Amino acid sequence: MNISTSKLRLGPLPKTETVKLTVSLTVTLKADLERYAALHAQTYGEPINAATLIPHMLEAFMARDRGFRKSRGE
Repeated sequence: MNISTSKLRLGPLPKTETVKLTVSLTVTLKADLERYAALHAQTYGEPINAATLIPHMLEAFMARDRGFRKSRGE
């Protein structure tokens, strides 16, 4: 499968300080995350596991949520 980098919303990942948090996912969501991680690795040429993607995906989701931004006064 060949996909251009413009097809993925999540670009190359920055290095950041982290805090550990445990979450439960559905089997389907876990499988989708693993597929996304494989596609991300293929697109950007660096292996990545699904768990590493989660905080970046949540951050991108929250940054695009107008209701959340409005509640923060942005």
